Amino acid sequence: MDKVILNEKEQKRLMVLNEVLAGRLTGAAAAELLGLSLRQTRRLLAGYRREGAAGLAHGNRGRTPVNKVSSEVAAAVVALARDEYVDYNDRHLTEELAERHAIVLSSPTVRRLRRAAGLGSPRKRRSSRHRRRRERYPQAGMLLQVDGSRHDWLEGRGPWLTLHAAIDDATSEVVWAVFREEEDATGYALLLHHLSQTHGLPLALYADRHTIFQNPKQATLAEQLAGQEPRTYVGRLLDELGIGLIPAYSPQAKGRVERLFQTLQDRLVKALRRAGATDAVQANALLSAFLTRFNQRFSQPPAVPGSAYRPALSLAEANARIHFTYWRTVANDHTVSLFGHVLVLPPLPARLNLAGRRVALHHRMDGRLAVVFGDLVLGLLQPAQLGPPRLEQFQPAPQHLASPSPPAQQLPTPLPTSIPADATPSPPGYDHPWRRQGRASFRRRHEQQQ
Repeated sequence: MDKVILNEKEQKRLMVLNEVLAGRLTGAAAAELLGLSLRQTRRLLAGYRREGAAGLAHGNRGRTPVNKVSSEVAAAVVALARDEYVDYNDRHLTEELAERHAIVLSSPTVRRLRRAAGLGSPRKRRSSRHRRRRERYPQAGMLLQVDGSRHDWLEGRGPWLTLHAAIDDATSEVVWAVFREEEDATGYALLLHHLSQTHGLPLALYADRHTIFQNPKQATLAEQLAGQEPRTYVGRLLDELGIGLIPAYSPQAKGRVERLFQTLQDRLVKALRRAGATDAVQANALLSAFLTRFNQRFSQPPAVPGSAYRPALSLAEANARIHFTYWRTVANDHTVSLFGHVLVLPPLPARLNLAGRRVALHHRMDGRLAVVFGDLVLGLLQPAQLGPPRLEQFQPAPQHLASPSPPAQQLPTPLPTSIPADATPSPPGYDHPWRRQGRASFRRRHEQQQ
């Protein structure tokens, strides 16, 4: 019989069992010293009597483990980790090996093989500062965290892009994302437009204090008299949709979406590299399939079953409700000015004279411009190009639309993609305090003349 070397724990058992055989310890006392049950202690004692000290050694000692990684598989993993997946972290490498190379290993095994080959983790981790953890919202759709991440997503193959994304606070599901050239209001409006048709509108958004969401300017006199705060395009849109806006005072406050971008800047960049994407159109085409796999991996069920999302909208309802609004006064020839260009209104119903009236121009997510007077939609125009201010450009791409838009009347002149520097603001409305003051002065002069 081969010589058996006992480890420290087995040597302790040997000493205790010798005391039992010598009659100086009872079986119950020996079991208490060894931290075992009396039944297991008796098994060890029987094996010791039968085989001697060798009976205390583990039965699998010296045998090759059934789940041992073969040298060929270990060599393949190390080769892939050195070449194709040199910048993948251990967890991501484990998933890629199983999905693309049919090498199914645990993450600790992959980590052990890489460290044995002298390959460290490509991501350096720092211990985070202690912060009090906020509990998740209990139900899906109660709160979405939104943000934009400007990054070299294409790794030099194309321009820098900004990824607009929304993640559900209760489930960590990335409900939608879209690449834009800049972080702009249109990116968040497109996000709400898509979300309203798939999940439904959420109850609230958690965002940073970017000027896209909060207007840093002082309220005008009319807003002060009406008790209103200055609103941005997105702020007014959220008010119209009944979605609350919760501003975050630090990046850590909306840590879920911040950590999401850290993960996407690692995994999504590699998926874009593998697909060879070189522009925003190709990157957006990849997002849908990527997010499906991503959510299967990282999402979790909510604490409370069910959904707090409001009922989903049809495409027509989404186009009618989600838009940017510009108020204009109709000229005597039934035209309005927008960004320095004159727009001819569509044919109006008989006996409807809008000269001097205020109309709303709704710039919809499908690219059309709706002319609205009160609750009446007078017509739809299809601009060649239409843009709010520079950081809120809107150039809809086909992949952002659920179905193609119907043909509509074309504008006589194209519109610019930004507001000219010399563009004049709209005149004050009829109920503006300046108007009321002028009418009061006119009445006093008229009474004095009489």
